[in-house]
Amino acid sequence: MEPWWLLAVVPVLALIGLYVLAQMRRRSYAVRFSNVELLAKIAAKGPGWRKHLPAAVLLAALLVMSTGMARPSVDIQEPTERATIVLALDVSLSMESQDVAPTRFEAMKEAATEFVSELPEQYNVGLVSFAKSANVVVSPTKDRSQVKSAIAGLSLDRATALGEAIFSSLQAIQLVPPDGISELAPARILLLSDGYRTAGRLVEDGAMAAEAANVPVSTIAFGTDEGTVEIDGQVTPVPVDRATLADVAELTGGKFYEAASVQELKEVYSDMGSSIGHRTIAVEIAQWFIGIALLLAFAAVVMSLLWTSRVP
Repeated sequence: MEPWWLLAVVPVLALIGLYVLAQMRRRSYAVRFSNVELLAKIAAKGPGWRKHLPAAVLLAALLVMSTGMARPSVDIQEPTERATIVLALDVSLSMESQDVAPTRFEAMKEAATEFVSELPEQYNVGLVSFAKSANVVVSPTKDRSQVKSAIAGLSLDRATALGEAIFSSLQAIQLVPPDGISELAPARILLLSDGYRTAGRLVEDGAMAAEAANVPVSTIAFGTDEGTVEIDGQVTPVPVDRATLADVAELTGGKFYEAASVQELKEVYSDMGSSIGHRTIAVEIAQWFIGIALLLAFAAVVMSLLWTSRVP
């Protein structure tokens, strides 16, 4: 919008003021004629209040048109064709915990598969898995079946390399076809984990790399604090590291979620999917103002011709 053009409203407001002033002066002249009954008999019956309506509508048309000169616009959400989502899924042994039925691992795969199926077809989707290291399982692609097959084939391993998961996800984003554009594809990383970093580079280093690349990392703390797994005959508690995951999301401009059931996880994915891969653009709507102004002007002319047989 160009606010300086709103100054065009000032002359229209001045016209409105002049019209009101002229009507007040005309009324004062009528009052000077003392024999009001005689005036009513000899004067033809006029249109009454209707005589003011054409002028009022015409002034409204001018007001709307002058506002349109400021080129008003509205913001709309537009999908970006190169938008990329990288799913970074934790496949450490702690995901065997049964505090989320049937297990954290199976619940994660079910919800992730559904999420991929429901994403708009123009989005690229990549898959990273991480345990003691992180690997790009599927480079960003529009082939949903490839990603879903890879999710189904995931297997568990020891340790949790949270920092490496972010670095590998950033690497995957760089593999998006450029399509003649030099800039990095608009992307977001969705990282799901239940545990603390036990391997690889620091989580903070990964988060700072994502922030520098302008790639938000949304994180999901999945599971409950009562979760346990049996490793080498030992029952080991596997609580969720909410603090670290929340810090990553805050530093990178992403969102932090908690999910303690497969249904909650699906709801998180649904919320993420509604906000990924869109950009806000301003769409000019001046033509609507011009169209409305023309209709009002046309209506003013018609009313004037019908009631006063002249054009206002």
